[in-house]
Amino acid sequence: MVNRVLRFILRLPRKGFSLAVRQVLGTVTHVSTRDSMVALTFDDGPDPEYTPRLLEILRRHGAHATFFMIGEAARQCPELVRRVAEAGHAIGNHGWDHPSFPFISRRERLAQIRDCAEAVKPYGAKLFRPPYGDQNLASRVDAFLLGYQVVMFSVATDDWCGGDAVSIANQVERRIRAGSVVVLHDRLADALDESYFDRAEMIQAVEILLKRLGPRFRFVTVPELLRHGRAQKELWCKEVKPELLNQLQRPQGAARRYSRPPTRGWRAGLRNLLIETSPR
Repeated sequence: MVNRVLRFILRLPRKGFSLAVRQVLGTVTHVSTRDSMVALTFDDGPDPEYTPRLLEILRRHGAHATFFMIGEAARQCPELVRRVAEAGHAIGNHGWDHPSFPFISRRERLAQIRDCAEAVKPYGAKLFRPPYGDQNLASRVDAFLLGYQVVMFSVATDDWCGGDAVSIANQVERRIRAGSVVVLHDRLADALDESYFDRAEMIQAVEILLKRLGPRFRFVTVPELLRHGRAQKELWCKEVKPELLNQLQRPQGAARRYSRPPTRGWRAGLRNLLIETSPR
């Protein structure tokens, strides 16, 4: 079935090719909507210290969010996963232990998504966000084959690399629009500096944002936002920089180390993928 779809896409003229690929394999970045609603999303959790504090702030302001959880962290905090879901928030998949998907094998990519899904069961939605936002064609297709909608973001900040609360809040406020998807982190799987693992500034930034923007926007989950408009997609193929990834550290020590993967354009990538997945 996948091969037939790919062959059909490759036979399309250039404009039709782009539209077809964007529709089938495009990545959601935001939603076109007339409703004054936005989606806050939080990556890398759950965290036993910071996620409960965040849940309390969201509760006080009547806001809902989407948590893209790491399976390894979720497995360690099953009651916290349940609390997030029972509070009305959505739970998405962020892989098992936060590798950069373009660097790992197809077998490991599939295992990463499946193992995370098992860890957040029965609360996980069919939403996936690749760690670091790193994605190439092959990793996008793997998520597609597992039935996941890939959701990135339209508003990002420096909350993952030392931004203070006011600066983080100002960055979001300047960029946010109806239909925006905002990415923040209630935990960091890895960081450039040990001090960045402290999420207190991000927590305070959320409090500031909800006070400032609460009168203007309703904060909803990604699934609800998608129900109130048309998903806007792009062919998200982020340039992967192993030099940056290889500087990261984890609370327990060095993070995974990588070498540079091959780069492919979308059309060439589809052809190669078709060859790779054809039955021998």
